[in-house]
Amino acid sequence: MAQSNITEIRELTTEELISRLRDLKQESLTLRLQQATGQLENTARRKLVRREVARVQTTLSERRLQS
Repeated sequence: MAQSNITEIRELTTEELISRLRDLKQESLTLRLQQATGQLENTARRKLVRREVARVQTTLSERRLQS
């Protein structure tokens, strides 16, 4: 999954954001397990996924506050 900027994330529907958040959290868990077992090659990917999760959560919070 490629990194998205905030404008791309804001264009998604709420259902798509929830789905993206679920996928990112699953990927985060997988990366964390790979790092714990020494199999993770791209350690910077964890940081990118964490930031992507924050972007999606921020967008969902903004929408909740607007409605």
